[in-house]
Amino acid sequence: MEAPLLEHSAFSGEDYPAITNCRQARALFGSESRKLWTIAAPIIFNTLCFFALGSTTQMFVGHLGNLELAGVAISSSVISTFTFGFMLGMGSAAETLCGQAFGAGQVEMLGIYLQRSWIILLVTGLFLVPVYVFSTPILVLLGQDRAISNLAGKFTIWTIPQIFALAINFPTQKFLQSQSKFAAFTWIGFIALVIHILLLWVFVWLFGWGLPGAAVVVNVSAWFISIAQTVYVVYWCKDAWNGLSWLAFKDMWAFVRLSLASAVMLCLEVWYMMSLTVLTGHLENPEIAVDSISICMNVNGGEAMIFIAFNAAISVRVSNELGCGHPRAAKIAVVVVLITSLIIGLFFSFIILVARNHFAVLFTSSDILQQAVSKLAPILAVTMVLNSIQPVISGVAVGGGWQALVAYINLGCYYILGLPLGFFLGYMFNMGVKGIWTGMLCGTALQTLILLFIIWRTNWNKEAASAIERVQLWGGSEGEKKGQI
Repeated sequence: MEAPLLEHSAFSGEDYPAITNCRQARALFGSESRKLWTIAAPIIFNTLCFFALGSTTQMFVGHLGNLELAGVAISSSVISTFTFGFMLGMGSAAETLCGQAFGAGQVEMLGIYLQRSWIILLVTGLFLVPVYVFSTPILVLLGQDRAISNLAGKFTIWTIPQIFALAINFPTQKFLQSQSKFAAFTWIGFIALVIHILLLWVFVWLFGWGLPGAAVVVNVSAWFISIAQTVYVVYWCKDAWNGLSWLAFKDMWAFVRLSLASAVMLCLEVWYMMSLTVLTGHLENPEIAVDSISICMNVNGGEAMIFIAFNAAISVRVSNELGCGHPRAAKIAVVVVLITSLIIGLFFSFIILVARNHFAVLFTSSDILQQAVSKLAPILAVTMVLNSIQPVISGVAVGGGWQALVAYINLGCYYILGLPLGFFLGYMFNMGVKGIWTGMLCGTALQTLILLFIIWRTNWNKEAASAIERVQLWGGSEGEKKGQI
């Protein structure tokens, strides 16, 4: 019985057999863990490279002046984060359908889904352009300093081409991830980072273009990644890419609905954490409050890179197995990734509690700020545990196509419970940052518990049947599949 456990794949034709003893359970856990890390490890590396693109830009700009650094930082943390979250969410429909089609053996449909997602995201990019154009008044409306907002607005407008690069990048990345073709975008991400740093040195320092030079480099790097990935798809993915096809326009509205549900689901999460900084900025001592919460969010963001990768990994595993009609394999993959994520989250939480009086030294030499961060360490520790589970559950939702359900749950838990509770604890009960953060954590905790309950109650046989039905419904007939442009 153990051989099928270890040799199983999405194309084995058989689901996992029932587990009858501890030895089989251990073998199965080890097998699934290897599959998980095989997918997650290159995504972690790629995510860190992408994260480093923004970090190195701010490093170079920071030497131009404090105002320039503040402008780019605000542009990145507010406007770019909003765009990134929305575009990534819109691209998650391709993640669901490409993964399920690949698992079902309908590899030829991946290229159709990719083109469909490109069209939707390019149109979405057009609707996001006004956000960039009017970013200065938007930032002022959010309470940011006018001088910083003006500079951030200029930088944001200069980076408008990046929007359309993301519209190509995200679907292409999901297309490759669904087939476990990680080497391509991993190497592309690394090469892009090296080129990005070299171009920053040339344009910002050697040519002396300053902030406009940094914006040029941001656009060039974004388009390099998108074009390189597309070239790889066209020339090295012949099994899944059969050229442009009119079939990309078929069932567009159903694809749009799933894309919008994905975007809303992800944006509600991104905006929720962004609102923590906005609310904190209106406290009595905003400088210390914002700086302390920013340090904590930086630490939490570093850990989040791992779980963003796990999010993508479990989405690939679940969508592949459901598409292949393997409900037990999908269920076991979810159990393994949740256990693994929880162990990692508890480990980082323990490190934070042990180093609560010291880790802030990495970010500041101010004793007052270090003490403020130390007081927030217990809440940060709890956040890191919750954030080890929550992104993974979102990945399960994307893999299963549950985005609309999760969007409603996020709306209720985050904005009907979490934010109001954080506001009352922070302002009405004078608990400050601790109160705001604690209230918002309650919303996150409730959302996590609800989603865990849904996963526990999920009929995986039904989900597998739904995945196969979805692939058949949106797959088109054999005659239609020959309709390349």
